[in-house]
Amino acid sequence: MNKNGLPVQINWCPDKSSPVPVYKQITAFVCDKISSGEWTAGTQLPSQRRLAELFEVNRSTVVTAMEELASYGILKGSRKAGTQISGDTWSLILPKSLDWGKYINSGTFKANKHILQMINRLEFEPDILRLSTGETDPRLFPHAPWRKILAQLSKKNTVFNYLEASGSEKLRMAIAERMGRRGIAVSPSRILITSGSLQALQLISVCLIKKKSVVYVEAPSYLQSLRIFQSADITLKGIGMDKKGMKLWKIPPAAGNMKQENMSFLYTIPTNHNPTGITMTLDRRKDLMDFCVKKQIPIIEDAAYEELCFEEAVPSLKAIDKNGIVIYLGTASKTLAPGLRVGWLIASEPIIQRLSDAKMQMDYGTSSLSQLVFSEFLTSGFYDKHLAALRKELLLRRDSALMILEKNFSDIASWYIPKGGFYIWLTFSKKISSEKLFFSAAKEKILLNPGNIYDFRPNNSLRISYSYLNCCEFAEAVQKLAIIVRSIMK
Repeated sequence: MNKNGLPVQINWCPDKSSPVPVYKQITAFVCDKISSGEWTAGTQLPSQRRLAELFEVNRSTVVTAMEELASYGILKGSRKAGTQISGDTWSLILPKSLDWGKYINSGTFKANKHILQMINRLEFEPDILRLSTGETDPRLFPHAPWRKILAQLSKKNTVFNYLEASGSEKLRMAIAERMGRRGIAVSPSRILITSGSLQALQLISVCLIKKKSVVYVEAPSYLQSLRIFQSADITLKGIGMDKKGMKLWKIPPAAGNMKQENMSFLYTIPTNHNPTGITMTLDRRKDLMDFCVKKQIPIIEDAAYEELCFEEAVPSLKAIDKNGIVIYLGTASKTLAPGLRVGWLIASEPIIQRLSDAKMQMDYGTSSLSQLVFSEFLTSGFYDKHLAALRKELLLRRDSALMILEKNFSDIASWYIPKGGFYIWLTFSKKISSEKLFFSAAKEKILLNPGNIYDFRPNNSLRISYSYLNCCEFAEAVQKLAIIVRSIMK
């Protein structure tokens, strides 16, 4: 950990074929990290056992290297604090360097939680079973339509200059037509193309919400796993859920008081909620709309999973919005490809103009190639065909996942049955250490998303995804996980 509590990054192994002794290579590696300013005084290193795993060497080799570094005065250690970079004498031994730690820790944008940083790294480990990933299996990508569209585009005299601030007009027209079929009457001038929903959330946080304001969210909530709003000095407050969705009556009476200097917002994923999989009922949606209109609380509706319903979809909040209080977020990341980085935001024209200006300052527009490809998918009919096939496969995987969970966890856990999306929210009946479970599973090449990263207080849950692994892979991962869980619960 560095001074800011971030995990030390080690993606290096000694060269065992080198004539230089391995412990000497480790010593040199640590010295290089310090001399470059990457590891500053007070940085805490992982345990010797963990270092041995990272360096792929015997623990005795690490001990020898650590002892040599300690003899130089570069390291110091104690039982309570662990091994740390010393601030006493190493500056006399190593070349004078810029302390980048002062800069790394001084920005306003908050770092991800330690566990999330580890998840983001482990996702790219070879042979790991991603039992938590919030994306579709890459094997489900529509390669044939993709190749056909790219072939057609290559024959045209396509140029890739900057597009207008709000995005490609062709794409916005296609999205407007699609939204109209789902009960949202919107003109292209009220649509902003973004680099995924995450950018839309960042634009909202820095352009529309004052510092010290409060955003009410479901508890648990996907937004709690991000630091976008917290980095803008905005407070998130969790509102509990039941099987019908957010318990809106739990929102404090003072919320939306226009006499207050700071504002209130409400963020919700009402359809196929992340992480619980719950879909808010139509009656609850109407009650929520009435409440927010009365309190004058704007709503941010995240519809990332809205097109992945296994049954007839409940109308979105935006579709029943008669007062213009809903900002709607859509994305192609969950349905087509996260790497396209294409999303869209629907709001009033003044909001679109404000956010478009800010977006141009940030990145001068979402990739023109991505926008062109996605507009072709929408207008060609390939997107609807792909969605139909994707929903069919996800339903098959959900049903298989439910049977496997019933077989392995029915006596020690409970869960909701999702009506779409990617996730099953599994809650254990007995208390279990989420950290111990996470690391134990990681050792067995199983990647989990503990429920704590989404909640406002510790919970006993896991977000299980059935979208990334096929049925056989999912069964393998869950069977291994069941063994791990029962060994920890003993």
